[in-house]
Amino acid sequence: MLSKVANFSFRMASASVLSRLNQRAKQAESMITDLKQQIAILRQNAAITISNPEEERLRVENQKLRSDVEELKSQLILTEIRNGVKQIPLPTNRTVAKAEPPKKEPTNQPEIKQAPAAANNKDQKPEKSNKKEKKVKQSAADGEPKAKKGKNEPKTEEKMDVSRLDFRVGKIIDVKKHPDADTLYVEEVDMGEGRNRTVVSGLVNHVPLEQMQNKVAVFMCNLKPAKMRGILSEAMIMCASTPEKVEILNIPPGAAIGDKVTCKAYPGAPDVQLQPKKKVWETLAPDLKVNKEKVATFRGDPLVIEGKGALTAPSLKDVQIK
Repeated sequence: MLSKVANFSFRMASASVLSRLNQRAKQAESMITDLKQQIAILRQNAAITISNPEEERLRVENQKLRSDVEELKSQLILTEIRNGVKQIPLPTNRTVAKAEPPKKEPTNQPEIKQAPAAANNKDQKPEKSNKKEKKVKQSAADGEPKAKKGKNEPKTEEKMDVSRLDFRVGKIIDVKKHPDADTLYVEEVDMGEGRNRTVVSGLVNHVPLEQMQNKVAVFMCNLKPAKMRGILSEAMIMCASTPEKVEILNIPPGAAIGDKVTCKAYPGAPDVQLQPKKKVWETLAPDLKVNKEKVATFRGDPLVIEGKGALTAPSLKDVQIK
């Protein structure tokens, strides 16, 4: 009897132990599953933490590359304009397709044939020969030599100096960024002409917008107007320039809107408008420089406003003027 009770107690104890072991096994499996999920989340967060700085770095580099490309585009456009290359605006999504011309409907009118004019030839008199032609033929028959116009005339060399460039003082009364170019400003400039000129300049990456507003500067006014990304530019602001830095030239104290800039060593009246085919600006531009004293010069002689002083650069020395 005692052995049966002992066996029963042993079986009950074994069942209880097995039950607890099964329960702990399930808990262990649940804990393992939770740990795996937490490990996966930690790995994902670690990957994001590592990749975020790299993405930010790439984003900054891409933005800089875009800015560099836009600046190169604007420099290319300015160079093409100075060389007389016509600018054609790029099409945009706002471009409206032109309607097709209406088709001509066929008409049922009979064709009218023109009557031959041979019948009227009898009534027509032969045209009289030109008296001048007769004189030329007669002189040739008499042995007189024919004179060629301008054959022996000496050729005069075209003057090529800074006096042909129309530099004037103007004030920027309004400025904004070009709607279709990130590196270009569009300025409205008062030059004392009774109307404002529109000027497009590639200075966005060099001069802040607030410094452009109400700026008094020197502009070249006799370049042929040309479109830059769809906007007609009627002058060019003059700057001391390097690939890394660009500065608008300073005018002397007391200079007024409309004052002309000249070079005493090269007197003369400027062209009304430079002809791109003659390459006047392209020929003279290399001789426009800022010297070691920061004075704007042409072939070493200063550019001045009569009675008021010379043009200067804010800080650049020994650089080109563009």
